[in-house]
Amino acid sequence: MLKSGDKAPNFCLMNQDEIEVCLSDFVTKNIVLYFYPKDNTPGCTTEAVEFSALLSEFNKLNCVVIGISPDSAKSHQNFITKQNLGVLLLSDKDKVVANSYKAYGKKMMYGKEVLGIIRSTFVIKNGVIKEAFYNVRAKGHAQTILEVVKKLG
Repeated sequence: MLKSGDKAPNFCLMNQDEIEVCLSDFVTKNIVLYFYPKDNTPGCTTEAVEFSALLSEFNKLNCVVIGISPDSAKSHQNFITKQNLGVLLLSDKDKVVANSYKAYGKKMMYGKEVLGIIRSTFVIKNGVIKEAFYNVRAKGHAQTILEVVKKLG
């Protein structure tokens, strides 16, 4: 697992509008990077809606919020429209970025061990991971991350 002090792996992925977005595009900002399993599912919707609701607070802290899942750009577009989301969503179809952040692997789902996206969030500043959270609970998570970003200064 990645931890505080590790260099954040750089990447470039397509966003919901099929425009390439790279982590390095946001070098002057604080970054909240969160990995989630699937668009329009209960936990993932809760997380995305809560991050979107707090977006103005994150913006005041010079912070961009980026969600990554294996879903397609079209799926992301539908998710954004249906849920009125404000966060940037990136498509990691091959799970290469999720793997580089150790956000893909074995997890428990309904009492069974399965391979999949591990709900994870990283707070990044100046290309360095400041905080890493694995196996997070969606509800209330955005508020917790906001408090972490506030402490970054």
